[in-house]
Amino acid sequence: MAGFRGRSVYRRRPDREGGLPPGRLGQHPTISRRGSRRPLSALACHKLLAASQALFDTRDESDILRLAMDYVSAVGPYRAEAGYLRVHGHMVPGPQVGQGNASAVDRTVRELTGRDVPVTVPGRSRGRALALQGPGGLHGYLVVTSRSRPTDAQHFLLATLVRLTAAALSVAVAHHRRREDALELHRLRRERAGFQQRLITLVVELGYQRAVHETFAEVAASGGGEEAVTSALHGLIGFPVLVEDRFGRLRSWTGPGRPDPYPDPDPARHEEMLQGIARRDGPVRINDRLLSLIRPRGEILGVLALVDPEGDADEYTVCALKHAATSLAVELSHLRHLAEAELRLRRELVDDLLGGTDEASAYARSEAFGHDLHRIQYVVVVQWRNRAADDAFARTVGRAASAVGMPSLVTRRSDHVVLVAEGSPHDHALYETLARETGTPDGTIGVSARCDTPDGIPGHYQEALRALEVRRRSRRRYGTTFFDDLGLYRILGPGNEYQELEAFVREWLGPLVDYDGRHRTALVETLSRYFDCGGNYAETAESLAIHRSTLRYRLQRIREISGHDLTSVEDRLNLQVATRVWKIMLGGPG
Repeated sequence: MAGFRGRSVYRRRPDREGGLPPGRLGQHPTISRRGSRRPLSALACHKLLAASQALFDTRDESDILRLAMDYVSAVGPYRAEAGYLRVHGHMVPGPQVGQGNASAVDRTVRELTGRDVPVTVPGRSRGRALALQGPGGLHGYLVVTSRSRPTDAQHFLLATLVRLTAAALSVAVAHHRRREDALELHRLRRERAGFQQRLITLVVELGYQRAVHETFAEVAASGGGEEAVTSALHGLIGFPVLVEDRFGRLRSWTGPGRPDPYPDPDPARHEEMLQGIARRDGPVRINDRLLSLIRPRGEILGVLALVDPEGDADEYTVCALKHAATSLAVELSHLRHLAEAELRLRRELVDDLLGGTDEASAYARSEAFGHDLHRIQYVVVVQWRNRAADDAFARTVGRAASAVGMPSLVTRRSDHVVLVAEGSPHDHALYETLARETGTPDGTIGVSARCDTPDGIPGHYQEALRALEVRRRSRRRYGTTFFDDLGLYRILGPGNEYQELEAFVREWLGPLVDYDGRHRTALVETLSRYFDCGGNYAETAESLAIHRSTLRYRLQRIREISGHDLTSVEDRLNLQVATRVWKIMLGGPG
């Protein structure tokens, strides 16, 4: 364009105001260095100096561009139409004088790459896009028009303003970069401080974990058991430490404040608590205790807990508690395996004793378990309603026998548990203990007569079974029966000839049994209950759930059908024995 000569060389022509003073003056690259220039006016120089100061005092790129556009008209017949800033590699419109004019040159400016080019601005003349090229690179563009042909001096002033604007933008960009660098440096320092703190914390945690691990490793290497583990944990954390078994009974307590006596757990609530802890990950706080399950391979063997009424336990305490629970899991699992192996060997010994075995071998094997077969032995059989005779129940019976002072060898059969016990059992102590352990009194125990040598154990086992069967078929089915107390029933055993027993029963009860079979009555059972109740009418009627008049009618029918007199002492004795044999030995209703 004629108004902006760009990179072309101006033709030298007379200057009405006189030639420019010699010397090299800075100018925009688009302004020619050759040719005469008109002298700069004092006012224009003053304005340019003020613009320079204002531009370099500003740190915001948009404000710098706006100031430059404001000063364009002060250096010549120019008008600033639009300004652009380079943001992240793209030209972004800045301050604008006219929205329509700016939008008309947007596309042209956006496609420029640092060159000064003529632009067409609607309604304007001599338009040009001037690159704001500073030391830091291209910062943007000024779109300027002129209403008349500018002089060389005005070109020079405009070029100087453009250079000052570019320089100010470079300074502002550098300032922003320094600020951003300072902020980034501050952020990095803060992150480094955070990393250092986390590293210190991690080192402390790892050091503590290592100390905890080494502590329990030393306990395991020294062969320390449960007490050693809980003592080590107490030494590390300072809280009282306790271990409960699977059923909530106290196994050990280390530290002050042990309750005496230790409260008995409620089985249902304790089981609910265990299942609640098992569903959560890690130790669980319940009231004043922090609890962790001792659970190797998913099987709960017990609970490790620390007493913390004030809630002071921190993550280091939890870490030590977890390590201790792991150590106890290994320890209790090992003890469980040993117990199971010992139980299996004991069971094999008892099975051999019940079936008959070499005495020398029996003595040697029993001594290995600390059981003295040289002492007087008793065979005890235990049967509990709704409890399978499995390993768990066998262990329960074994613990109960130990608790009442009955050192025993234990085995199990399909529906009962067998004990070979040293010394005479104490009355009903075993039954009462098992009733508490199982939570129900519905159990039956049979005890043999004394056994002096191992070869007599098989026969005494039959005696215990006979005592159990008599108790099970009696009116009071649950409790303990000793073979020595059976009296007459001692002869009604499996060792007697069944043919003689059947003949005896047939002689005294045959007509009644036949009558019951034909008419679906219960005359034999009525007679048996009558004898069990000692001939008491009211008690017998109540036990049979019938009226007394009905009982009298049945007894009269018994007299008529059997032909025996119930008032005769001999007939009553034989009939009572016959009903017992029928009931116990020949499978009559129990």
